[in-house]
Amino acid sequence: MILHRVLRLSALLRAALPVHLRRNVGLSAVLFNKAKELDPVQKLFLDKIREYNTKSKQAGGPVDAGPEFQKDMNEALARLQRAYGEGDLTKFPEFKFQEPNFEETPK
Repeated sequence: MILHRVLRLSALLRAALPVHLRRNVGLSAVLFNKAKELDPVQKLFLDKIREYNTKSKQAGGPVDAGPEFQKDMNEALARLQRAYGEGDLTKFPEFKFQEPNFEETPK
């Protein structure tokens, strides 16, 4: 009887152990990557993204965009303005929803 319970428990442990190890290996790989120096390609990629972010904030818009880009953007905005009417097309629209009236009306 005791041997039967031990064997059943060992079968459960054998089934749960690979799942537990996979989870721990996945977690430790993430922690190990954060602890060590980044891969040179990853570091270069992140540096370029950060550099673009600072340039974008300084320029107040797209980086290295010449007068052609601005001309094309103004033409596209004018086309959209004619097609869809009024409003500022450079901002996200603001939606205003009214609360529905759930009160019963007398019949």
